[in-house]
Amino acid sequence: MLLVTNGNVITRDPVRPLINDGAVLIEDSKIKQIGKAQELAALYPAASVVDAHGGLIMPGLINMHNHIYSAFARGLSIRGYAPKGFLDILEGQWWKIDRTLNNQDNYLSAMTTYIDCIKNGVTTVFDHHASYGEIDGSLGAISEAADRCGVRTCLCYEISDRDGQDKMRAAVRENVRFIETSRQRTDDMQYGMMGMHAAFTLSDETLDYCRSQLPERTGYHIHVAEGLDDVYDSLHKYSKRIVNRLFDWGILGPETITAHCIHINRQERELLKETNTMVVHNPESNMGNAVGCPAVLDMVHEGIAVGLGTDGYTNDMLESYKVANILHKHYLCDPTVAWAEIPELLFVNNPQLANRYFKAPLGVLKAGAAADVIVMDYDPLTPLTEQNLNSHLLFGTNGRQVTDTIINGRVLMENRQLTELDETEIFSQARTQAADLWQRINA
Repeated sequence: MLLVTNGNVITRDPVRPLINDGAVLIEDSKIKQIGKAQELAALYPAASVVDAHGGLIMPGLINMHNHIYSAFARGLSIRGYAPKGFLDILEGQWWKIDRTLNNQDNYLSAMTTYIDCIKNGVTTVFDHHASYGEIDGSLGAISEAADRCGVRTCLCYEISDRDGQDKMRAAVRENVRFIETSRQRTDDMQYGMMGMHAAFTLSDETLDYCRSQLPERTGYHIHVAEGLDDVYDSLHKYSKRIVNRLFDWGILGPETITAHCIHINRQERELLKETNTMVVHNPESNMGNAVGCPAVLDMVHEGIAVGLGTDGYTNDMLESYKVANILHKHYLCDPTVAWAEIPELLFVNNPQLANRYFKAPLGVLKAGAAADVIVMDYDPLTPLTEQNLNSHLLFGTNGRQVTDTIINGRVLMENRQLTELDETEIFSQARTQAADLWQRINA
């Protein structure tokens, strides 16, 4: 048994949200008990101990939309790249990168990303992958990295017509292969989805083919209305808006993730609600690409299932929490908004959405939940109460204050030191591989 103790426990359980001087008892891959530190220490004197040193003990964080393959773009300069808009960014940077990626790039991108997640207290990652330089086995390479790092993950491959029908079909096969492989596992650590790029790179014939190949009980993970060009393309080619088109093809539903949803109207939002389709907000990416601000607060008030992601921009979910909070205040010119809705995305909705795939309860510290626990170095300078927890996290913390990360009962980082991985060696390999990728991109 493992006792994470001597801290203020933020449980995210409405029954008992905060336990001062508390502890969490872990047995195997599940939480066995929570309570006061002294009481649990007396009951389980033989348990191994992770000392929070008076900090915060919290559930692991969840990222509902990431792009692991973007890791090696950090610092990259592409010859001749001078974008004038979002489509130029896609074509001149991201599609050029993914057409060059091979599986060694994919593996080391995943290793470094998952390490960064561990260091930022992110214990579950929903990833959306593309590597048209090498499709076959690409999800397997990322899966291998996830197993080696010990991070809980849900993977998919980005299907698109942009590189021709043969590669489109190869992308579908890669999704199906991984979905079926992940279902053979019994550890509740990896699942697969049918990934899609965006409506403007998917013909009706491709949507029909994807639907024909989709394994049962599986959803899609697709970018929706991230840019206006996506909307214009759908109206011009199909005389319907994007969400309506996806609905007509049976793509919406409770197991499907629609990322972004910036340029959708009220009627489209009603379809998302009626079908219980997931929406994932990615504030930093939307701002960086200057594609707009989605009506996230309206979506939350309308009962749409909205979560929070990073779109590859960062692996620090607390950073995304901060940015989303101020983005919607700025966008609506109203400092009174977003205080309740944005933390709901991260701390309530993300776990609920993730549990549409993963079986053990995530994002909560209670008996029977997954043993995904983090410790943060945070000594509050003002009173910490059940009512102001989120304000403390918003204004007083960031991901790099995580000192200990436990996933599925495994201590993966203790006192800011990785316990099972040689970070120095992995990052050295990654730098060499990234330099090789950059050379291939600019060849």
